[in-house]
Amino acid sequence: MVEEFMLLANVSVAEKIESEFPECAMLRRHPQPPQTNFEPLVKAAQHQGFKIITATGKELATSLDEAVNPANPYLNTMLRILATRCMMQAVYFISGTLQREEFFHYGLAAPIYTHFTSPIRRYADVIVHRLLAACIGADSTYPELLDKKLNSNLCNNLNYRNRMAQYAGRASVALHTHLFFRNRSEDEQAFVLFVRKNALQILVPKYGFEGTIYVAGRDNKEIKNGVRFVYDEEQQTQRCGDVVFRAFDPVTVRLSLDSTNVQHEKLVFELVRPYIAGFSVDTGDVKDEAAAAAAAPVAETPAKRKADPTPSKTKKNKKGK
Repeated sequence: MVEEFMLLANVSVAEKIESEFPECAMLRRHPQPPQTNFEPLVKAAQHQGFKIITATGKELATSLDEAVNPANPYLNTMLRILATRCMMQAVYFISGTLQREEFFHYGLAAPIYTHFTSPIRRYADVIVHRLLAACIGADSTYPELLDKKLNSNLCNNLNYRNRMAQYAGRASVALHTHLFFRNRSEDEQAFVLFVRKNALQILVPKYGFEGTIYVAGRDNKEIKNGVRFVYDEEQQTQRCGDVVFRAFDPVTVRLSLDSTNVQHEKLVFELVRPYIAGFSVDTGDVKDEAAAAAAAPVAETPAKRKADPTPSKTKKNKKGK
C-alpha cells in the first residue's frame, strides 16, 4: 500500500509541475522496448508451458504473475530477471525536449511520471521539490531552475551518474565475491538463465549472481577438441550430442577464481552436470560409476570359486573319517 501511495504521489506531482512548467519540468520516462527484445523471454516461457504476452506492460505483468510452477519455485524469479533484461533504461528528461507521447513510463504503465518521494537520496527529487514549491507558491523560482538547456544537461549528468553507480555496485559485489572464492572452489546447483549463440548464461540461486559458460569460440570454433555445440536460434537451445540445454534447465557448476592475472581476477563457471565427455569437469563420479560397472561381473567370479572348494574339503573330511 505504501508503494502504491508513493507511485501515486510521483504521478500527481509530475502532472502538476508539467502543467505549470511545460517547457522545463524534470520528468522520468521508460521507453517501450521493441517486441524483438522479448523473444528470448517468450520462447523460454513456452518451453516451460507458459505464454507471456508482451503487447502492453499490464499484460506482461499479468503473464508473469500467472507463470508459477510449484515444482520449481525459482522459475518465476528467473522469468522476471529475464523480463528485466528485455527492458530499456529509464531516464530523466526535461518535458520541453520531447513530445508528450514520449513521456510514457512503460514499467509503471503511467502516461507521465517523475521522482518526488526521495529527496534525501536523489538530486532529481530535490529539483522536483523546488519546481513543486514554485507551483504552489511556497517558494520563488530562479533563472537556472527554468533554464531548459541547463536542466537538460543536468538530466544527462544524472543519467550518467546513475549508470556509474550501478557499475560501482556491481564492481563491489564482484570484489567481495572474489575474496570469498579465493583459494577455494565449490560445486553448486544452478539454472540456465538464457542461451546465447556461443555460451550459456548461468544463475546460481544460492549466491544470487550470474556467470557465463562459453561453449564455442570465435567463428563458432571448438573451445575443446572434439566437443562441438550446435546453436538453434529458433528454439533458443544449445546441443552437444544427446545433451540439450534450454533456458531454466537445472545444471551443476563448479565455481572457482582465476587469479592468473592479479589485476583482472575473474570468477570461472565450469559445467559439472550434465556430464559431457571432454567438456564437463570430471569430479571422479563418472570414473567410479564406470569402474563399478566393470567390476560387477568380476565380483561374481570369486563367489563361484569360493563355492567350488567347499565340496572338495568335504570329500577330504570324509576320507579322513
